[in-house]
Amino acid sequence: MTKVISFQIPKSKREFVRYQEDRGRHFYDKLHQHPQLQLTVILEGKGQFLSGDYVGRFQAGDVFFLGENAPHVFRSDLEYFGGEEGFKSAGNTIFFDFDALGKALGELEELQTLRRFKNFSGLCFQVFGDSKNSILELFKAFSKSSKLIQFQLAIQLLSILEESGQDLVSLNRPLVLRGLSERDGKRMDQVIQFLLENRFRQIKLDEVAAEAHLSKEAFCRFFKLRTRTTFTRYVLQLRINEAQKLLKETDLGISEIAYTVGFENLSYFNRAFKGIVGNSPRAFRK
Repeated sequence: MTKVISFQIPKSKREFVRYQEDRGRHFYDKLHQHPQLQLTVILEGKGQFLSGDYVGRFQAGDVFFLGENAPHVFRSDLEYFGGEEGFKSAGNTIFFDFDALGKALGELEELQTLRRFKNFSGLCFQVFGDSKNSILELFKAFSKSSKLIQFQLAIQLLSILEESGQDLVSLNRPLVLRGLSERDGKRMDQVIQFLLENRFRQIKLDEVAAEAHLSKEAFCRFFKLRTRTTFTRYVLQLRINEAQKLLKETDLGISEIAYTVGFENLSYFNRAFKGIVGNSPRAFRK
């Protein structure tokens, strides 16, 4: 059984901000959560970003912001797990631990605006526009700065996010349950890994329920309560997500892509694609 979820950032309880650089062939590929807020810049690599009911893609230059206890995974594309040379992943992350501020968060007038971020529990966002550009500039100075300067930069970053307006785009819907227990987290990770590995074939409900060690009825309730969507819809999103990648990165025909990602009917593929993406596969490719 895959052990995951209660993922804790290795840091002191007295440390408000921690800077981390991730380098390797692929990113950490297990569904996990942590009480710290997370601001991540993708420098190299690409793949799927999953959080709650959201299924999307990440690539170099993207900036993501996650609230407390938002279950998530940056799942690198399959080629990053192979033996071929030239596939690398890199990202820089800043974690913010509001608990380290203690009473100051509630008592100091200067920190009152930061309390807004407590409402972001379970949510994930992508940052665009001028806010993204400002964040990227501040990240450049972080690794070479002293602890005091890092604290100042962290407050600047949160100020940018607080004032970002339409540049801060919510990706997932609020979870019915805020955060996952360790037991539920392990179960969800097993389910997500199973769906990712088998998404291009017909997956029967009893198969995925067995992976979760639940009856079909109990699994449907479990999955929808923790993702705000059905497992059938989730698999559909995973397939369309892969189709988007193939439309942008290959010269494969649309019908061939539809078949490759698990659709047996081209008309259904076109309808499903437009329903999720907002336009047709042909328009998306242009």
